[in-house]
Amino acid sequence: MASRSVGELQEMEVDRRGESEESGDDETRRRSINGDVDPNLPTSTNKEESPVDMDTITLDPEEEDVDLVHCRIGKIEGLEVLQKAKTLSLRQNLIKKIENLESLISLRELDLYDNQIRKLENLQNLTELEQLDVSFNILRKVEGLEQLTLVKKLFLLHNKISSIANLEHLTCLEMLELGSNRIRVIENLDTLNTLQSLFLGTNKITKLQNLDGLHSLTVLSIQSNRITKIEGLQNLVNLRELYLSHNGIEVIEGLENNKKLTTLDIAANRVKRIENISHLTDLQEFWMNDNQIDNWSDLDELKNAKSLETVYLERNPLQKDPQYRRKIMLALPSVRQIDATFIRF
Repeated sequence: MASRSVGELQEMEVDRRGESEESGDDETRRRSINGDVDPNLPTSTNKEESPVDMDTITLDPEEEDVDLVHCRIGKIEGLEVLQKAKTLSLRQNLIKKIENLESLISLRELDLYDNQIRKLENLQNLTELEQLDVSFNILRKVEGLEQLTLVKKLFLLHNKISSIANLEHLTCLEMLELGSNRIRVIENLDTLNTLQSLFLGTNKITKLQNLDGLHSLTVLSIQSNRITKIEGLQNLVNLRELYLSHNGIEVIEGLENNKKLTTLDIAANRVKRIENISHLTDLQEFWMNDNQIDNWSDLDELKNAKSLETVYLERNPLQKDPQYRRKIMLALPSVRQIDATFIRF
């Protein structure tokens, strides 16, 4: 993983999968730790702009990858000529309603990121769709997806969604991004047994629960929520990356069955001891900065992880030790990066 400064660590989330990396591209890189857009950087779309008439936009009937990004489109219309289109990007426009897409039955990817859409609707004819991105809109519900049974990736980041619902028909779903919404309970995911990545960062979730059916899950991110206890993960035996930073966790526990973990992020919690992880022998990255670790002997818990390369322990009481870096190097000889700095040999 690339090195980063202390300041960047506090502001950056993308590299640590607080949000999925695939939705948003450049926009994603502008988000702060809590999934909000950095106010110091320019916004990509001025919502006060006047919409353009679609008649002024030239469309190629032969085009398979149609890119209509930031064209000030206010209404979806006149796209019937795009019968060969496999991907359609309408991101960063002024669209308020999903409509007039019924004839585009060959679409595999539809991108409506950063518009003004209030409802998921009129998608029932797009039965070949494999990826749908309606992030950065003003959706309040997950709905209208019943016919999209082939969708593998669904991005609904940064909306106003209050509950996880109406996903049971998406039996091919591999990635679900619901970060930066208003979700309080993890629920209604039982049928998603092909799901590999689940992103729920920056919501209002208080408990890890209802995850038992997600046997294929390899990435779970629930950063910046209200979790106080690590629990409910016993059936996630294929989990490789777990992101729990910025919660209220006090004890490392409940990871007995997660032996395939390669990345464990418990930064910015209330943990006083590194414990109950000596069995995580595949661990490569361990993020424990901004906690209350004060005993050097706790590092013994990591000695069985022979492939451990990155350790973050800054802003713990341990860091006050003048020999801080040297002691980590001696205790964990496989480590190549301590906090933001690579080890020089």
